[in-house]
Amino acid sequence: MKKIDGVNITKIESHIDERGFFREILKKETIGGPSLFGQLSYSKVYQGTVKAWHGHKLQEQWTFIMTGFLEVRLFDDRSTSPTYKNIMEFYTGDELEPIIYSFPPGVLHGYKCIGGPALVLYVTSNVYDPDEEIRLNFNDPKIGHDWNLKNIR
Repeated sequence: MKKIDGVNITKIESHIDERGFFREILKKETIGGPSLFGQLSYSKVYQGTVKAWHGHKLQEQWTFIMTGFLEVRLFDDRSTSPTYKNIMEFYTGDELEPIIYSFPPGVLHGYKCIGGPALVLYVTSNVYDPDEEIRLNFNDPKIGHDWNLKNIR
């Protein structure tokens, strides 16, 4: 898997017993956490949906998939980065080892829900500001990723 400078994927420990489980998803001591907490957001994504490409000029983002299964892609759009134009690809969801992934300003993310619906939790270092948001179409030729939509219902 190609890496992107500043992107972190952190395994999350599960504390399991006969009643279920408990997970500490985001801890400042473990992964640095948001230096300034801005916003906690929650999204429901239906199977077959592609949400791409999205990033921020100023804020960091931490993403955790509570249920469902996503094909995730990150694109380094920072011209000064040593990993400029790299695409990082992985899968995440509730049936896989639990992870949280984070990315810095200038890295764009997108995903396709391949098992859903997916429930997605986001923490950002600032509150939502449309003026600092970066958005590209899911099929933007700058990135050139094929989401293989012909096989979706």
